[in-house]
Amino acid sequence: MGKINFFKSKAPLSLESGATLSAFELAYHTYGTLNASGSNVIWVCHALTANSDPAEWWPGLVGPDLLIDPNKYFIVCVNMIGSCYGSTGPTSINPSSGRIYGKEFPLITIRDVASAYKQLADHLGINQIFLSLGGSTGGMQVMEWAIMEPDRFENIGLIACNAKHSPWGIAFNESQRMAILADPTIHEEGPHAGAAGLEVARSIALLSYRHYAIYDQSQSNGDDRLIDFPAASYQKYQGKKLSKRFDVWSYYFLSLAMDSHNIGRGRGGLTKALGQIKAKTAVIGIDKDILFIYPEQEFLQKYIPHAELFKIHSDYGHDAFLIEYDQLTNIFTQFLKR
Repeated sequence: MGKINFFKSKAPLSLESGATLSAFELAYHTYGTLNASGSNVIWVCHALTANSDPAEWWPGLVGPDLLIDPNKYFIVCVNMIGSCYGSTGPTSINPSSGRIYGKEFPLITIRDVASAYKQLADHLGINQIFLSLGGSTGGMQVMEWAIMEPDRFENIGLIACNAKHSPWGIAFNESQRMAILADPTIHEEGPHAGAAGLEVARSIALLSYRHYAIYDQSQSNGDDRLIDFPAASYQKYQGKKLSKRFDVWSYYFLSLAMDSHNIGRGRGGLTKALGQIKAKTAVIGIDKDILFIYPEQEFLQKYIPHAELFKIHSDYGHDAFLIEYDQLTNIFTQFLKR
């Protein structure tokens, strides 16, 4: 349904760390057709390990006759800088050395990611975005960009995210990076280097993405076994599943980018930065999210000038933003009608 494209920058990307990407590339999907007035753009931002094809990871939201309908809208989704699905990241060739970046990839921030999107939007001639939305790390990107360029956005949707990443969230990410660096193969070359560490990292992450209630429902065993519990095999399965499709250094650097999220940095603090958002804003929290707790979304709604707060009820916890399609559809339908 969607079409993948590649944008090669003509301008370098100056990073907050002080480093510069002299050249970078963005992989992005488009769906539908831009109308004559350019007023039908929906820009989707993906979460940590997703790609630029939202119909693949949001199949209940993106598609004909769904909330994000390519028959109505021109839909854009970009693989973020640092990822491994086509955009410049640790698996790319460093032009200064002729070798894969790997662990030498520069530190990037969520603000750097939004700066790259700005270049692509200008390239595509998109001056106005009707709706930009994203969950988790995707919501962070939307927020940064809407502060950076408040006049470009008419509506935004911030799902299960915060204004500044919490010590709790950073602790989860650091534990995952510790697992990666503890894998003795991490500094080797080859496709399987660091795989075991990445598997453990994903297992740790999953504990923050889900809730006690959903594990109790889906991973309980109905017998008196002493070993080989469903919950244990589930953790191993999820770890291996990610290690087969994602690059370990991309995971490492994207988790650092997530930790860097602080929309108040250099802007006079969080409340002043949030006050710069002009877009009508749907702030969506999840009642059983233990990673981005609901008070963080209440904070966003309090300080964003034109914001409305919604709550998803789900035993899935943080991952509900990838699962609860009916609730998300109802929320955005209600929000956009207003």
